[in-house]
Amino acid sequence: MKRLKVEWRRTDSETLVHLFIYGDSRSEEQHQDYYERAHFFNDRVRDGIFSIRLDNLRAEDKGSYRCKVFSKKDVGETVVQIKDFEHLIVAGSNHPVSAYVGEDVTLSCSVDSHIQPEEVSWRKKDKDGDIPVLLFQRNTILPDSSDDLYRDRVEFFTDEIPKGNFAVRLKSVRTEDKGDYMCHVKNGHLSANSTVIIERLGFQSQTQRHRKEIIVS
Repeated sequence: MKRLKVEWRRTDSETLVHLFIYGDSRSEEQHQDYYERAHFFNDRVRDGIFSIRLDNLRAEDKGSYRCKVFSKKDVGETVVQIKDFEHLIVAGSNHPVSAYVGEDVTLSCSVDSHIQPEEVSWRKKDKDGDIPVLLFQRNTILPDSSDDLYRDRVEFFTDEIPKGNFAVRLKSVRTEDKGDYMCHVKNGHLSANSTVIIERLGFQSQTQRHRKEIIVS
């Protein structure tokens, strides 16, 4: 196995999709269009099976792919093709979200597809691992899926879900809420995601709060 070299490339451009060499997968060698999207099935590699899984399919992924295997004595190859396929298009916000501490903010996520998602998960990106914010699964909102940091502070707009709108309202934002939030959508073998950034969280002065109270009253 350590003497094998396996290359997956596009046939039209020779773009490197994935590489296995000297007994290891070399994800650092992947072209940026496939980095962290193309994966070997590591539990099958030891059996000599070098199929790959391509996540988050895009329209531009259509085309032919060549798997070429180099051994000490021989070279073999096969070609597979991705033809027309259904895909999910997930859109978020093009601009970072700013707010005052204590305000409510809306994190946008919409699905432009005729496919009803099986699962929509909101998570906050964190250096120690993603933090669960809220989960929609099999037509059910699961509030118990939220981390304690977000318990009872986040909700979907339930009337908007049938329209493909999976935005969430985050109530009473705190300084620690600042960061990147990912809306990940799955349906069968299809998946896609979008990201919303809470960038600035300021504090209201007494004058600003007083002005709001006057307007409300």
